[in-house]
Amino acid sequence: MNRRLRNTLLAAMVGIAAALGGTPTAQAGLLVASASDCEEQTLERPFARWLDPLSYHLVPDGGFEQGAAGWTLSKAKVVDGNEPFYVHGAGERKSLSLPPGSVATSPVMCAGIHKPFMRFFAKSSGGLLSLSTLSVEVLFETAGGQVLSLPVGLVLPNTKWQPSLPLPVLASLLPLLPGEQTPIAFRFRPLGGATWTIDDVYLDPSRR
Repeated sequence: MNRRLRNTLLAAMVGIAAALGGTPTAQAGLLVASASDCEEQTLERPFARWLDPLSYHLVPDGGFEQGAAGWTLSKAKVVDGNEPFYVHGAGERKSLSLPPGSVATSPVMCAGIHKPFMRFFAKSSGGLLSLSTLSVEVLFETAGGQVLSLPVGLVLPNTKWQPSLPLPVLASLLPLLPGEQTPIAFRFRPLGGATWTIDDVYLDPSRR
């Protein structure tokens, strides 16, 4: 490796460390202020029938039965129709529609710092040969209070309700809250011309 390339890589690593590292006692930002109380959540095993033994909890109004309470929606809306497996409750009737150009951001929640997973149900209107995908990002906070985003994964088109794969939250999560917890939120954005529908959004908090 020549000297110029080595110096460039070193400078990039220092920049990333400065942005994501810092000290946990630095300035608190919006996400910390929104999730200052990390209460214990009721854990479920909603994906056991798909051979996933992990325990998850529903993100705030992740079933959209309260009209996406706490969510930030742009062109997205709550609609009638639940995922057909009713993993969170037999009486649920709602889901979230994401037409092209829409964005939906979940409320802030607490997650463990040991690479938690998230999972949800989704379907699309574009057919299996559609180029449309559903982008999922995690919003997280640096020790300096800056809110950043990183991709969590892409969901491929499917006209029938299916659970997503377990998507690892790969953000550089810092223990900004008590109990080695960190505040995060999820952002959903359809890419392409299809309308997506999501339901029962779960997080494995990885507090074990």
